[in-house]
Amino acid sequence: MTNMIPNSGPSGRPAPRPRPQVMRLTEAAAARVRELASRAGSEIVGLRVGVKNGGCAGMSYTVEYADDIKPTDEVVEDKGVRILVDPKAVLFLLGTEMDFKVDKLSAQFVFNNPNQTGACGCGESVQLTPAKLPA
Repeated sequence: MTNMIPNSGPSGRPAPRPRPQVMRLTEAAAARVRELASRAGSEIVGLRVGVKNGGCAGMSYTVEYADDIKPTDEVVEDKGVRILVDPKAVLFLLGTEMDFKVDKLSAQFVFNNPNQTGACGCGESVQLTPAKLPA
């Protein structure tokens, strides 16, 4: 017996579409995450990344130590490090590359986000729109 639906599973229903990885990291970002994890005051499972409302452009990125993995976290494992994405931020961060940049006056994580539609002049906040998922 053959399945009548293309890409269908054993039940005849369409096979689930693979989930895209929410974020990826550059080598510089992965190295910085490893460094932060080694210097953390306690055992951490990774960094938690999210977005929050605020700033003159409307939203800003958040990065903090994660002591545990919440059931609703989106877990990203890339280049040997773990990033936990807040579930409320997934659609805003889909397709984002997390980098780490150092210049004369600052060192910071930088988010190259295809969902960003604008930013404020000071660089502290951004305008984001949710990613459009294919049907």
